[in-house]
Amino acid sequence: MPELCRNQHLKRLGEQEFDLLVIGGGATGAGIALDAASRGLSVALVERGDFVSGTSSRSSKLVHGGVRYLKAAITRLDPAQWRLVREALRERATLLSIAPHLVYPLRTLVPARSWYQLFRHRCGLWLYDRAAGQALIAPSTRVSRQQMLASFPHLDSTGLKGGIAYYDAGFDDARMAITVLLTAERQGAVIANYMEVKGFEEASGRLCAAHAINRLGGSRHTVRARAIINATGPHSDRLRQLEQPGSKPHLTLSRGSHLVLDKSWTPASDALLIPATSDGRVLFVLPWQEHTLVGTTDVQVTLQDDLQPGHDEEQYLLQHLRQWFTTDISENDILARWAGLRPLVAATGTDTAGIVREHLIETDRKGLISVLGGKWTTYRKMAEEAVDQAIVTAGLKPSGPCVTAALKLLGAGGFTPDLAGQLALEFRLDKDIARHLAQAYGGLARKLLEHAGRQGCERLLAGHPYIRGEIDWARRHEMAMTTEDILYRRLRIGFLDAQAAGRLAADPLL
Repeated sequence: MPELCRNQHLKRLGEQEFDLLVIGGGATGAGIALDAASRGLSVALVERGDFVSGTSSRSSKLVHGGVRYLKAAITRLDPAQWRLVREALRERATLLSIAPHLVYPLRTLVPARSWYQLFRHRCGLWLYDRAAGQALIAPSTRVSRQQMLASFPHLDSTGLKGGIAYYDAGFDDARMAITVLLTAERQGAVIANYMEVKGFEEASGRLCAAHAINRLGGSRHTVRARAIINATGPHSDRLRQLEQPGSKPHLTLSRGSHLVLDKSWTPASDALLIPATSDGRVLFVLPWQEHTLVGTTDVQVTLQDDLQPGHDEEQYLLQHLRQWFTTDISENDILARWAGLRPLVAATGTDTAGIVREHLIETDRKGLISVLGGKWTTYRKMAEEAVDQAIVTAGLKPSGPCVTAALKLLGAGGFTPDLAGQLALEFRLDKDIARHLAQAYGGLARKLLEHAGRQGCERLLAGHPYIRGEIDWARRHEMAMTTEDILYRRLRIGFLDAQAAGRLAADPLL
């Protein structure tokens, strides 16, 4: 696999006029770069921090239609929510197909403490199955009390009548975005992280270039493009106002906080949906990366607010765990805590939980295209619509229509359900290491291991499946520039175990 040299990409940024410049290296920006490059357009992408260093690496790790959106569609007779659910379920099927190593079916159990609750959950999830149509992973089914306790031995059995099992999908969000970007680069896109856009240039009243500064070296670059797309997530209004001071904000921001616990909370690898919280939300208790993820909250914030989970949010999550589990839990059991910002297309009022997670694509009078709102599950569809808009706005000449619904992402080739077993035998790996490599890199895992050699296959840290060879791979092939890039977004240990990440940060290899 060829190396991915940032300096070469920086040099290329100034060597041509691109069809499209994408600002933002999260899920939406990565998707746009891949969509445009795979249509034969010349594409540049710049990101002010590391790729996927913002909201897109801080999701709830679900590719889903959204059970709470279905609930809103039913209770409010809201066709917008129903439309969102159906579109997301179709996209879920697409992502399972194009990235089978990164996106996987996730069985989710919904407990009921009364027969009425059981009936209501059954009806609601039957509708969820119907909304999926041909994209259905497997039908929802009733689960007995004993089966619920087999999957979650510490679930409080008081009044438990059983539950309903349904399927959604889980994924590794940061690795997904990195993989989309690497696939875009293979298609010809020029990408660079730590490049902050400081201003724009226009000709005849239309944007024709962006001025960016290299935050790692201080060099200044002018990137010329026929069309420019703003895909900066929660920062989209800020970029719009940089280009056109006085622009009316379009976004409301919501903070979603998560806690990470050990694997004992989800021993059977099923997820649990807590169906009703004190403020009318739902909570997930998910198996993720051999740990348990609990979330999420919904607190309206601004860009100036602290991104760390608030104490009240942490207590909110712990309180609801205590209501459903018999295991004693305290702050000392939390291995990691983190939060992400949801960029929601603004609505009146302050109830961000009630805002539909739809997106808006705006083109201003100077031609800046801004992609606002949306969610991870629908990133590919949002990207398709944004590129379609750029083609119309700038008169671009693609080689053909959008192909990303069928375009396999890097690593999908060579991935099979038994790849982990093959790697364990072929390279004499522990099973957890082989499983991690197969899921993170798919068919590229063999190349990584061959590059790493025997010494590179050594475990980085006891209790975690990462190996030394991944560090060099991240630097050479994934444009990881800092220790944080490696620990948080190429490996995921920073999101799983804060103390372990701190110990690893002191490793001379990093």
